[in-house]
Amino acid sequence: MKFDVLTLFPDMIENYCSQSIIKRARESHIIEVNTINPRDYSIDKHKKVDDTPYGGGAGMVLMAQPFVDAYENVPKSESSLTVMLTPQGKTFNERMCVDFTKFEQIILICGHYEGFDERIRDIIKPNEVSIGDFVLTGGELPALCLIDSISRKIDGTLGKLLSAEEDSFSNGLLEYPQYTKPREYRGYKVPDVLLNGNHAEIKKYRKEESLKRTRERRSDLL
Repeated sequence: MKFDVLTLFPDMIENYCSQSIIKRARESHIIEVNTINPRDYSIDKHKKVDDTPYGGGAGMVLMAQPFVDAYENVPKSESSLTVMLTPQGKTFNERMCVDFTKFEQIILICGHYEGFDERIRDIIKPNEVSIGDFVLTGGELPALCLIDSISRKIDGTLGKLLSAEEDSFSNGLLEYPQYTKPREYRGYKVPDVLLNGNHAEIKKYRKEESLKRTRERRSDLL
């Protein structure tokens, strides 16, 4: 899986992707993460990428030319998906995450300031994705959420793919409670069923706890 990220702040992407599981996945060539700075494609002598909005209003709008030129210079694979991170997009969820793993390349376009010149959408025609009903300063954090989430689904990123399969939302439910050593801490004990070695009982317990937690915290999922 190859991720190409159009961003005015490439260090934000690189810093995160140089840590932990994502770092190991890159080093093992399971995923590839590249950054492209639209500022490098600006034809303005000062490398300007934004300007005041036509019609008036607060803030600055990202100009079409630097972003379109940057995008068009990204080599595209035959199986490529382009995603614009914006609050106006469809809300990212587990099903969408799984669908995205079917592509060989995902191009992520990160906005900033007051948003994109509409002609960027008109020309590129991206899939617009949001990570929730709130507004952030830019699209870098949402882009990293997608990179992290999608990468976990790719065989080899995690030590065991089963780890991802048992995460919350993977089966439509929230994950069951997890425990590790010691067996007792401040009066709280690990449930006996997890200590008896009976895998059938453990599986049943976890399913029941998963349903219980989902019912209590996210009944909308049921």
